[in-house]
Amino acid sequence: MEAIREQLNKPVVIGVAGFVVGIFLGLVVLGWWLWPVKWIDAGPEHLRMEFKEVYLRMAIDSYAHNPDPAFAWQRMNEIEPDLEVVLSNIMDNPQTQNTDAIQAFVSIAGEQVDVVIPPDDDGEPARSWLITLLPIMCLVTFLLAGGLVAAFLLRNRIGDFKIPSPKSKKITPEGFDDDYAEMEQAPALAQFMTTYNLGNDLYDDSFSIDSQSGEFLGECGVGISETIGVGEPKRVIAFEVWLFDKNDIQTVTQVLMSEHAYSDEATLHRLEARGEPVVAEPGQELLLETATLQLSARVVDMSYGSGALPPESYFERLTLELVVWPKV
Repeated sequence: MEAIREQLNKPVVIGVAGFVVGIFLGLVVLGWWLWPVKWIDAGPEHLRMEFKEVYLRMAIDSYAHNPDPAFAWQRMNEIEPDLEVVLSNIMDNPQTQNTDAIQAFVSIAGEQVDVVIPPDDDGEPARSWLITLLPIMCLVTFLLAGGLVAAFLLRNRIGDFKIPSPKSKKITPEGFDDDYAEMEQAPALAQFMTTYNLGNDLYDDSFSIDSQSGEFLGECGVGISETIGVGEPKRVIAFEVWLFDKNDIQTVTQVLMSEHAYSDEATLHRLEARGEPVVAEPGQELLLETATLQLSARVVDMSYGSGALPPESYFERLTLELVVWPKV
């Protein structure tokens, strides 16, 4: 899940995905299903070679009964640039046609004849339906592209419990004195609150980190890392607090554990592979650093569940405050 989230934050991936979706919408949805292409009023130039020959044979027969050079020249122009080939085939194989009529028709092929293209019903030259539809298709394409860009920007700006002006609140916990002294020199980029309650088996909060100008910088969040026992609801004994920086090559993670999980050597060893282990206590601070970001995660409130499982083994409730600063 985390790897997918990181990939979706890359502009290249978003661009490729948008291109694929655009191709699908354009070719399949619009071009095949909604607005399928229908060829109408096609001219002789679109015919296959054998049908161009049939067309020209009919023109020869028509010229024999009505010797109008302009009309004949117009019909020859309609099968360009294959006129020479078609005439050669007819001369080589006249079939049942009169050879004199063929020669008379061929004799005007080299003459200069003024041809007037008849206008349509409105008095204007006939135009392809594509000329009318092209601006509409361009407008639809721009609207779809604008909608995708707007959705992507809005997605990066949305975060639950996000405080618009986090500058007014600074945290100076015990420990990490030097780090927090540097962090306090710059205003906080973002501040979030997240709460887990027993029974929220799908708990996985994530928040977008943006600069004051709206530029996407990264993401942070908290999710379930380890449970104990069987059945529902899940008994959570550890959470993963993570920080993703678009300018860093990896996501930094720390594991916030219960007293029981931390004291169990097997559990501790297993969770160490996911991140630095820290025992959860009220007021406990975690500090995560990437190439350009620093995250402070503070335990605001917590309580353990009770029952048949060992004491202080799983969480009944956990509330964390996440504050992000630019790394100085």
